[in-house]
Amino acid sequence: MSYVTNGYLETILDWIPGMNNIRLRDFPSFIRTTDINDIMLNYLVTEAEALTRGSVVVLNTFDALEKDTVNLLTASMPRIFTVGPLNLMQQHVQDERVKQLGSSLWKEDVTCIHWLDTKDPGSVVFVNYGSITVLTKEQLIEFAWGLANSKKDFLWITRPDILCGDEAVMPPEFLVETKGRGLISSWCPQEQVLKHPAIGVFLTHCGWNSTLESISSGVPMLCWPFFAEQQTNCRYSCVEWGIGMEIDTNVKREKVEAQVREMIEGEKGKLMKAKALELRRKAEEGVTIDGLSYLNFDKFITDVLSKS
Repeated sequence: MSYVTNGYLETILDWIPGMNNIRLRDFPSFIRTTDINDIMLNYLVTEAEALTRGSVVVLNTFDALEKDTVNLLTASMPRIFTVGPLNLMQQHVQDERVKQLGSSLWKEDVTCIHWLDTKDPGSVVFVNYGSITVLTKEQLIEFAWGLANSKKDFLWITRPDILCGDEAVMPPEFLVETKGRGLISSWCPQEQVLKHPAIGVFLTHCGWNSTLESISSGVPMLCWPFFAEQQTNCRYSCVEWGIGMEIDTNVKREKVEAQVREMIEGEKGKLMKAKALELRRKAEEGVTIDGLSYLNFDKFITDVLSKS
């Protein structure tokens, strides 16, 4: 598989509708290839072509977040329904059985919530790279010492398989340095954590579910995208919406330390927090009974039932 080099990835494209001055590196990783026979590239091309043949297109987003892009899509695909954030839409489901359902791939440790209860509002860095992202041992160590040197409290989710081909073991000196202000857990109820008042910033891989959950909770992000559409989500969070800061792929502890400090106590961090809270308000408005996402969802269900 052949990929374009880093120099070309910085190339800015100004001709894509709805994506002004986006760089090649901000596109999903699966399409940044020079191999026209690449499996993922051709799969995405096929799926994109299929969109125009569908009766409707349902998007897990909300109008206030991506209005310009959705409007452009509507020109060629008029039956588009923005119905998100779906994690907030769940409030309208009264069936108690639904609460037993979930999408977590790991057993959740809820003891971290009690730990967060002991922390000051907006003081904790929540670190979670999702269920698929993997790190090298060097990246893990750089993140660890960046967090340690920031002197900020943190909740760090480290799956058993988070390291490439190895078990995640923190350096003993790191554990000594962060004793009392750092909690490392194997998994957690992410939405519950993000809604906790102690959380000040979310260090994330920028998967779409995590991005929407962070926005829904009014939490700004430190973005370290791994693959797929995460680079694009990072671009929008950091540039278009102004609620995040990007961490370089070649992560360095000094940069992590500085960015954590800025997000928790700096002026830029305060501005991003304010923007995140405003987006949360708009997301909540969208899923109210009279909100556009709720109405779109109702139209979609009505449309499906009328054709069944």
